Amino acid sequence: QQVPLGTPFGSSSTASDVLKGVDLTGKLALVTGGYSGLGRETTRALVEAGATVVVPARRPEVAREALAGIERVEVDEMDLADLDSVEAFANRFLASGRGIDIVIANAAIMANPLTRVGPGWESQFATNHLGHFALVNRLWPVIEDHARVVIVSSGAHRITGIHWDDPHWETTEYDRWAAYGQSKTANVLFASELDRRGRDRGIHAFSLHPGVILTPLQRHFTTQEKIDNGWIDEDGNADESFKSIEQGAATSVWAATSPDLDGHGGVYCLDCDIADLSEMSGHATGAENATALWDLSVALTGVSLPA
Repeated sequence: QQVPLGTPFGSSSTASDVLKGVDLTGKLALVTGGYSGLGRETTRALVEAGATVVVPARRPEVAREALAGIERVEVDEMDLADLDSVEAFANRFLASGRGIDIVIANAAIMANPLTRVGPGWESQFATNHLGHFALVNRLWPVIEDHARVVIVSSGAHRITGIHWDDPHWETTEYDRWAAYGQSKTANVLFASELDRRGRDRGIHAFSLHPGVILTPLQRHFTTQEKIDNGWIDEDGNADESFKSIEQGAATSVWAATSPDLDGHGGVYCLDCDIADLSEMSGHATGAENATALWDLSVALTGVSLPA
């Protein structure tokens, strides 16, 4: 399925470019992390196209300030690293009686020092994958038929596959990049298996690499580390190969709305198109890996799609 479609968009396309002429009036989207970096631009672009956007946020007061002036945005409290918080948010939303047309799992943390959350889970795997897994599963009854679920992964999924015997770095020496890569591989596999399970209802899921963008995601790196990594120059300017925030949000909204993806669920996307298979590592493909991750995630969270 990983065959590019040859869309009219590319790496320089923006979220507004992708949504030009798209009418989302009456649609409800949920965007995690929808108040910072790529997430805020994703929220803004969806609203501009007519959607109402719900933004669950760990810091709702910060989210409301960041989203001030954008119409049809609702902020509620939720911490992806706390499954009780995820459940509480989901229950509040379920009680509203509304359906969801688009889910964009955008929130993430990247390459932070070893941090344990919940029952001792490694924070990147817990936040970037398990929190989103629990959220989508709990909201499944109100995710509309023919809805789309978009999981923002990264090219960093190529770093490593799932550490099946030690996903929380309990016996392995912690490597912050490997932990990030594992969580991004999980994003790809989650989208693949979710798509398979949602197909009977016409629900499709996609994963994607948004491109390389300078955002608050790099908060755990010092200025000197950013310079050493080639992300910025001595004056703080981003490398010219980096995308802008507007360009970085484009593939998310394209995957959430483009009719070009009808019938292509479960694929990994890049630059507003289906990515070529060469962009993926083998550990992020295959039904066996996707099913195994689903089973592991159910065992860890105790949450799965309603029967």
